Amino acid sequence: MLEPNGPLPPEIYWRRRALAIGVVIVALAIVVWLVTMVARGGDSSGSGAAAASTTVTSTSQSSSATSSAAASSSVTSTSAASSTTSAAPEPAAQPCSDQSLALKVTVNQPTYRVGDQPGFGTVITNISTAACSRDLGAGPQFLVYTLDGQRRLWASNDCTPDGPPEVKTLKAGEQLSYKGTWFGTTSQPQCAGERLPVPAGAYMVVAQLGSIRSAAEPFNLAD
Repeated sequence: MLEPNGPLPPEIYWRRRALAIGVVIVALAIVVWLVTMVARGGDSSGSGAAAASTTVTSTSQSSSATSSAAASSSVTSTSAASSTTSAAPEPAAQPCSDQSLALKVTVNQPTYRVGDQPGFGTVITNISTAACSRDLGAGPQFLVYTLDGQRRLWASNDCTPDGPPEVKTLKAGEQLSYKGTWFGTTSQPQCAGERLPVPAGAYMVVAQLGSIRSAAEPFNLAD
């Protein structure tokens, strides 16, 4: 018989040692299993978070695209409206009344010699405060009278047919200039009768457009 505190028999010693090793192995297996489970749980949670983040980003992009499309549509519509407004035609000018126009006649020089060709000029001015239009195809005519105005000697349209209609628009204050030349002979409407040389003397010229007449401008023919 051995004492209770003495060495154990070999078979008992090895049994206990095998049992201790088994307990350690089981404990290690449990620890490995727990670590594996924890690791898997972390991966699953991370995947869920990533999915949620993707969904939010996608929604944000969709909302941004919708807002951009709406803004673009609004800008295009506004631009089209502005273009339509700027393309609106301007109202047509009203016809020029006789009271809206003024005529002034000039003589190129105060004295000519018999046989010369006196030169005249006239200026049409829109004296109203708005643009107006007038047929100026025939242009203003020049008329030469004796100085007392009692006898008409010549008119620029007696032997010249009227030109085709030509409507011109004059802005407020705008002027148009015309020139004419007199050959120093008489004339009659429709170029009737004989054209005779005008002798030396004092004469005057008037410009006329329809019923509008300028003030007379005197000049002389000298021998």
